[in-house]
Amino acid sequence: MKKIIKSILYLMACCFAVSVLAMKVKPKKIIFFGDSITQQGVAPGGYVNLIKKALDSSRYEVIGAGIGGNKIYDLYLRLEDDIIYKKPDLVVIYIGVNDVWHKQTSHTGTDLDKFVKFYQALINKIQSGDAKVILCTPAVIGEKKGGKNEMDAELDKFSEAIRQLAQKNKLPLVDLRSQFVAYDLANNPEDLAKGILTTDGVHLNPQGNKAVADVLLPLVK
Repeated sequence: MKKIIKSILYLMACCFAVSVLAMKVKPKKIIFFGDSITQQGVAPGGYVNLIKKALDSSRYEVIGAGIGGNKIYDLYLRLEDDIIYKKPDLVVIYIGVNDVWHKQTSHTGTDLDKFVKFYQALINKIQSGDAKVILCTPAVIGEKKGGKNEMDAELDKFSEAIRQLAQKNKLPLVDLRSQFVAYDLANNPEDLAKGILTTDGVHLNPQGNKAVADVLLPLVK
C-alpha cells in the first residue's frame, strides 16, 4: 500500500514539474495589428517576418493581423477575434494611414476626434486583457520633402494625436512619421514621391520594411 502511495505521489510530483516547466517555456505572444502595411509585413522580407526571424521561436510567437484598407474603427470591430481571443502578451498597433489617405482617394477617411476616441477604446480593451501595447505613428503618404505631399499636414495631425495618446496612457511609441520624414530628407536628393522607403508612397519597400523592423525589434523583446 505504501509503495502505491509513493508511486502516486511521485507521479503527481512529475506532473507538477512538467506543468511548471511548460509555464516557464510558454512563448511570448506578439501580435502586430494594422492595415495592408502589416498584412504585407508577414511576407518574406516584410517587417513582421524580419522580426519573427530575428526572435527565438521557442521564446516568441509572432502573429501578423493586418487587413488591407483597414481604418481605426475596423481594428476595433475585429478586436475580439484577432486580439482578445488569442490572449497576446504584447500588441503593436500600426494604423492611421487609411484614416487619412482615404480622404483623398475615396473621400472617406476618419475625422480626427473620432479617430482618437476609437484609438483610446482600442487601448482600453487590449489592456483589459492584460496585454502590453506599443503605438506606432503612420509613416508617409508620399515621400517628397518639406511638407510637399498633399496629405502631409493631415498626417502630421493624426501622428501628433497618437503621440499624445502614448503620453497619456504611458505607452511606448514608435514614431515612424518622424523617422521616415528624417530619412527622406537625408536620402531623397531628387525629391521623389516614392521609391526611397516605399513602393508607392505608402507601402514599404525592402529598405522601409528593414527600417520598421529595426526600430521595433528592441521594444518587442
